[in-house]
Amino acid sequence: MSKTVVKPYGHSDKSKKEEVAEMFNNISKKYDFLNHFLSLGIDKIWRKKAIKSLGEVNPKRILDIATGTGDFAIASLKLNPTEVIGVDISQGMLDVGIEKIKKMNLESIIKLQYGDSENLPFEDNYFDGLTVGFGVRNYENLEKGLADMLRVVRSGGKIVILEFSKPKKFPVKQGYAFISKYVIPFFGKRISKDDKAYAYLPESIAAFPEGEDFTKILMNLGYKNVTARLVSGGIATIYTGIK
Repeated sequence: MSKTVVKPYGHSDKSKKEEVAEMFNNISKKYDFLNHFLSLGIDKIWRKKAIKSLGEVNPKRILDIATGTGDFAIASLKLNPTEVIGVDISQGMLDVGIEKIKKMNLESIIKLQYGDSENLPFEDNYFDGLTVGFGVRNYENLEKGLADMLRVVRSGGKIVILEFSKPKKFPVKQGYAFISKYVIPFFGKRISKDDKAYAYLPESIAAFPEGEDFTKILMNLGYKNVTARLVSGGIATIYTGIK
């Protein structure tokens, strides 16, 4: 049985990748505000925990995939890297991030550029660490993207993936279900002016192979020492693996 592909707009003549890029281009100017507003700022805490985990390998070269406006790349500076590269398929998001990094005078360390997770423009074994924040569920070909991530990380390097998940326990499960079905689409639509973008968010989370299903995919692709750590009652999960 073929899996249903969840896309933001559902156009038959466009790939998921094209629609995801279009969606983020459409909401790029409002993304940072909405991201922090809808998560009540908790997303910043999740990123800090993810970066702390990455610090175990003392990474000097870090790649941040689906970097968006660069929040994860900026957070990784706490590890004192010498080079941080952020890639994304949305030029609109990158433009916002580049401007943000300029204002923070971080251009000497952080570089944001266009990049496709399934065909990363980097040599094998280049990076010490790799991060993805809320991006893997948007991949068109999940396994291909995850495999290319592993390719560009050196032996012994670490991959940290922060992704939304579905809480299983009361009362977080019930509260999150209400927020994702009603609150996020309501405010997202009105603030971003995009009817579909924040309806796609809970739909893409529901379709994502989270938890044990996702860790099995990572292990099958060759990720070692795979872990999955729930945060905020299971609203998100931090996955890690070693090459």
